[in-house]
Amino acid sequence: MEDATDIALPAEVLPADLGSDEEIDWTAAEERWGTRLPRDCTAFMSLWGAGTFGTVGEVSVLMPLPKEYPQWDPGTFEEETENARHTWEMLHGQEGLDIDPEHILAWGVTSGADILCWLTTDPDPDRWPVLVCGRHTREDFTLFPCGMAEFLRKLLLDEFDPYPISVRLGDAPRYVHWLEQQRRWKAGLDRYSGEPVPADR
Repeated sequence: MEDATDIALPAEVLPADLGSDEEIDWTAAEERWGTRLPRDCTAFMSLWGAGTFGTVGEVSVLMPLPKEYPQWDPGTFEEETENARHTWEMLHGQEGLDIDPEHILAWGVTSGADILCWLTTDPDPDRWPVLVCGRHTREDFTLFPCGMAEFLRKLLLDEFDPYPISVRLGDAPRYVHWLEQQRRWKAGLDRYSGEPVPADR
């Protein structure tokens, strides 16, 4: 697994100009989840915050705790963690992976209905690998020996073989904070590109 001290995605890979510090209460998050969260997650939330990247919103990073929102719920770990654990139990796990579903914690989703998780068995959260609960992937569950930030970096640079999720990122994907998406939508703009939405849509 990569050095957990390398916690930031380079700006040239994922510009942070449309990100925002999520100002998470990390003590409350630790109380809710019974553990501290990985340092790359806390660093990501302080620079980019929760939101979506891609050209049409292919991958979304969720929030550890709920927040008030102006238009629609941007999504938290809670619901998708329940979905991932339920999927594991419904499919009776997967051969080659010995996992207690209570150790599955979701941090992201894709537009292809994949759920991006951590496997939390290691007592050091900075060593939690990424577990993808895939919808149209080769395996229903695939473990990747890297953290959240490194997984996203490799995804953006197309360094995975085979590709780990059910949707491909478009060219020059951008990251858009969830609140900026809702502001754009309210202004009649496409929430990912920021361009005016045609009247017939």
